Amino acid sequence: MTPLPNYIWLIDTIRRAGKITHKELSDLWRRKENLSYGKPLHRATFNHWRDAIADQFGIDIECQKTGGYLYYIANPENIDDNKLKKWMIDSLAIGNMLKDNLALKDRIIIDEIPSGHDHLTTIFEAMKENRVVDITYRPFRKSHGYTFPVEPYAVKLFENRWYVLARNIDYGDLRIYGLDRIENVAVTGNTFKLLNDFDAEKYFSTYFGIVVDGDVKPERIVIRANEDHKHYLKSLPLHHSQRLIEDCGEYADFDLYLAPTYDFVMRLLHVGAMVEVISPASLRKTMKGWISEMYELYKND
Repeated sequence: MTPLPNYIWLIDTIRRAGKITHKELSDLWRRKENLSYGKPLHRATFNHWRDAIADQFGIDIECQKTGGYLYYIANPENIDDNKLKKWMIDSLAIGNMLKDNLALKDRIIIDEIPSGHDHLTTIFEAMKENRVVDITYRPFRKSHGYTFPVEPYAVKLFENRWYVLARNIDYGDLRIYGLDRIENVAVTGNTFKLLNDFDAEKYFSTYFGIVVDGDVKPERIVIRANEDHKHYLKSLPLHHSQRLIEDCGEYADFDLYLAPTYDFVMRLLHVGAMVEVISPASLRKTMKGWISEMYELYKND
């Protein structure tokens, strides 16, 4: 059995505890029967895991000798400031938790991610060596797929769907492809070089999701959330640029800096009258147009 679930359990347990003794860790480990089989966490094993975690994840588990030999994560920023590492650790920790509670399977509800993640391994392999891949892609409105070569630059998970950002060799530009619409992926022997100074996070930084439209420029956007919805925006911002301007009790105003692309407009419409666009006027006009079209669908009821 791979030791990775054990490492993730140790990292997650110490993260949640803040500081914890070896005895407390051993007692918790013993109760984690699906991993420990009821055995204690021996100190030699614990120290071996600490070394492996430092090597594989760059996470340092150190001991505070005053006050009872308490173990803690010395560099939590190495997790918190790395979104991919944090997402991976959190996901694996949840996986451990679910495995430990399979008896509750009929009482745990999750959303299904559309098929497509099967191609992730192949795409990752190609990305490691910067290899061109031939993909067979079938857009939603087409009756059959098309096969063409692309250079995979990055992958992104957005609203339960995986996407690959790739340079289409035939057209010479970067495009987004949904993995659930890819019918086949084949790694070729051809290699490529990334565009100069390419940064995946920076590439998407002024966009809401995966719709990248060069004709829609980023701008300052002010939205007003009513009393029922403002707490949701505070706890889960729409975008990393979101900042609270003022909380007036009955509502709160937030500003964001991004390109108001189609998917951002759809997200605002998703919450209905709980959020109002204050500025810019052009976005208010766009929202009004969509709302008017929706009204036309129901006005005769």
